[in-house]
Amino acid sequence: MTNEQLNTALYEKMFAEQEAYREWLLGQTPEEILNHTYEYTVREDILMSLEYHDLPDTQAGAMLKSPSPLADVFKDWEDKETGYMEDIWQTVEDRAKTEAQKQQKKEQKER
Repeated sequence: MTNEQLNTALYEKMFAEQEAYREWLLGQTPEEILNHTYEYTVREDILMSLEYHDLPDTQAGAMLKSPSPLADVFKDWEDKETGYMEDIWQTVEDRAKTEAQKQQKKEQKER
């Protein structure tokens, strides 16, 4: 198999895994679906990353041997420390500053 074929096969396997997860999820109660929205979204992001990047042959081949490579990657992601919450907080602060500046300008115009 070429590198492109290996990566395509891996993507297809992980896509099928996500589709099975989606089907399972749609059979759950609304509350249970909400409990799994983060997982579903991250798994979608993992798939998207595979659309834009290729793994070397040995790594793609090794991933293909896993019965659930998407779940494996998600599990690793869950255990990782990221700056996600810091980025969220920074965005909240930036928006608050922008809104405060708008309010200040509005009040100055009204005087």
